[in-house]
Amino acid sequence: MLVLAVGAVAGLRQLHRLTAVRAQPLLAGPFLSGGTPDEHALSRFHARWYALTLLFLAFDVEMLFMYPWAVVVAKMGAAAVAEMFVFLGLLMCGVLYAWREGTLRWA
Repeated sequence: MLVLAVGAVAGLRQLHRLTAVRAQPLLAGPFLSGGTPDEHALSRFHARWYALTLLFLAFDVEMLFMYPWAVVVAKMGAAAVAEMFVFLGLLMCGVLYAWREGTLRWA
């Protein structure tokens, strides 16, 4: 079974080498609307973008929890509404922290 698995992997790898558009894809530049890129694809971003990204992910997670909540809120009643306000309050604390740290300033 091991010989069969190794043979299958080696065969697929050889097939890829034979049918690839370019034998060495790392020598080709990345696609950037037809132009050459100004910087390397693995260049570093400024640290302020990480906090903004975390804020964006927090709102994505908020939507992830709000869709199922919207389905059951009528059945659960006021307790579900109170729990959602607590959840939104915690998220608002994160927004206020990001605002205080200057994450939302673009200059």
